[in-house]
Amino acid sequence: MTIGVLKEPSEETRVSFLPEVVTALTKKGITVQIESGAGERAFHNDEDYVKAGATIKSRQEVVNSSDILVAIHPFAEVANLNSKIVIGVYQPLFNVTVMQQWAKLGITTFSLDMLPRTTRAQSMDVLSSQANIAGYKAVLLAANTYSRYFPMFMTAAGSIAPAKILILGAGVAGLQAIATARRLGAVVEVFDTRPAVKEEVMSLGAKFIEVEGAADASKAGGYAVEQSADYQQRQQQRIAESIAKADIVITTAQIPGKKAPILISEEMLQAMRKGSVVIDLAAATGGNTPVTKNNQTVLYKGVHIIGNSNLAATMPSDASKLYGKNLLNFLQLIIDKEGNLNLNWNDDLVKGCCITFNGEVVHDRVKS
Repeated sequence: MTIGVLKEPSEETRVSFLPEVVTALTKKGITVQIESGAGERAFHNDEDYVKAGATIKSRQEVVNSSDILVAIHPFAEVANLNSKIVIGVYQPLFNVTVMQQWAKLGITTFSLDMLPRTTRAQSMDVLSSQANIAGYKAVLLAANTYSRYFPMFMTAAGSIAPAKILILGAGVAGLQAIATARRLGAVVEVFDTRPAVKEEVMSLGAKFIEVEGAADASKAGGYAVEQSADYQQRQQQRIAESIAKADIVITTAQIPGKKAPILISEEMLQAMRKGSVVIDLAAATGGNTPVTKNNQTVLYKGVHIIGNSNLAATMPSDASKLYGKNLLNFLQLIIDKEGNLNLNWNDDLVKGCCITFNGEVVHDRVKS
């Protein structure tokens, strides 16, 4: 069994495996091939991988001679991949055409962002491990951009009031954002359509904003779900009241396979005072404001709106470490103790994140 690791595109700093994962795999008798330079942006050079037991090869050599290829993002060199396995985070609900092309080439594709989000899958949950980093960095990015302090200060020159932060969405990223903002001394309010997260929010020292009548999101895998028109109207009114008082807003709401919901209207943005900051973590799927642009900072009537859906890549060392451990745990489901491939289609996790197999798109949500 040979596993190949590809170097990611120039805008991506993470790598699928750090040397520590290579060591764990080689102990099982698995050969690991690394594309030259794959780990450099995560601060690991080729020599580090060689010491861990990997071999360094060119990109084409890795593609041609690996049984399993791991790459976080979709890649172009797929023509010679017939009957090979590819594992990464491919957003198949958005990249449907790519998945159809890969199916026609006979590629077996596992996309870890489609793993069922069950208790058993927690050790493989790449969305959670990376969202945790995103929530942390979102607050630090806001603090770096905001023109005032976060904590309250009592000084001889006068008092400084603490920053008021509104966080829209109390998933993994939102909860980490709460914890980080509270450590920095900010006053935090949180809105989420799921009443079940209220206790977690309050335990972190934040105030929970409740709007009655939300649709049940308990089976949405940690994502938002579409709400009724009546609820959306009451939600918008309640959010508008909080945004008008907020200095920082961090938004995280996404719906799988659909455009991110607009939670902050232009009218709400206009109500924020100049110098305020919005960090939009849903930028890749359109954003939670109508003026968000992915990977850009927009200055809208004195308010900075930062669209960044890949903040995890700003911490490539720890992001790669966590991602690699998630991936290693998943590989243990499809590789037996002797280091041989064993695709158990009775395993709900293996089946749940398989997108293409045997020349077809097999995932129901991607097919539809």
